[in-house]
Amino acid sequence: MNVLVTGGAGYIGSHTCKALAGAGYIPVTFDNLVYGHKWAVKWGPFIEGDLEDGELVRRVLREHRIMAIVHFAAYAYVGESMSDPGKYFRNNVINTVKLLDSMVECGVDKIVFSSTCASYGLPERVPIDEQHPQRPVNPYGESKLFIERALHWYYIAHGIRSAALRYFNAAGADPDAEIGEEHDPETHLIPLVIETALGRRSHVDIYGFDYPTPDGSAIRDYIHVTDLAAAHVKALEKIQQGSENLFLNLGTGKGSSVREVISMVEQMSGMTVDARMAPRRAGDPAELVAATGLAEEALGWKPEYSSLHTIIETALHWHMKHL
Repeated sequence: MNVLVTGGAGYIGSHTCKALAGAGYIPVTFDNLVYGHKWAVKWGPFIEGDLEDGELVRRVLREHRIMAIVHFAAYAYVGESMSDPGKYFRNNVINTVKLLDSMVECGVDKIVFSSTCASYGLPERVPIDEQHPQRPVNPYGESKLFIERALHWYYIAHGIRSAALRYFNAAGADPDAEIGEEHDPETHLIPLVIETALGRRSHVDIYGFDYPTPDGSAIRDYIHVTDLAAAHVKALEKIQQGSENLFLNLGTGKGSSVREVISMVEQMSGMTVDARMAPRRAGDPAELVAATGLAEEALGWKPEYSSLHTIIETALHWHMKHL
């Protein structure tokens, strides 16, 4: 089966392409390379293009005989979405609706959608399950929630089966170090701490040191990117079997604090990290941890690489080898 992977040259997209190829699929990467990397495309054909170009999208769907789509292409900087919401609604919402319309026109009826825990907003309870109210507090989360709702209606109207996967904090790198995490600008904690340990940054900021957590720093649920990729393959297989639409959390059910991440990087690198205290960022909750039972039940999936040790070990290996 040929699978179109939009945003397949990006961080999670490229790892999913590797997982798809390992499961016998042919991943066809479609990416505009605004944030993706050509070097990350290793497991199938590559088409450079933008989802705004509906004619190109439809031609690719037909010429490559695409049977399903894994959709990552989106802008994902929360802060930027607050200052330029139109950019996020044009790209994440309008271009995805165009993609869904192209699917209808070309007879493609399966899609796995990259969603986010940002659709929940500030947590009312932890761990966060799929029944938690979805009240985004930024345009990025709002854009993803809109598409989740659109998928419901495209299923009713057109029979498009979908799985929307709500990630918590993607982290780590390919255990074989073939691909890894490289963003510009980099905003994710673990690569920032690693780059500081390796002397590529002067320091790393700890945003908030007085949270009601055991060590005062914020807690997040880090999920290894290879485990995320495996979940996408399983979700695709599930909707191929005819399941109704799925809306699932992808996390570990266990949180790690900012201070714990820094300590682990120091321990594994043998280097000291200059960590500086900074005020809390608006909208940052003290703790975000997933309830994972539904994904485990629906997909038969459990994280295998997502201990903090393995996440940092693979990320450190990647950064030392490639960057």
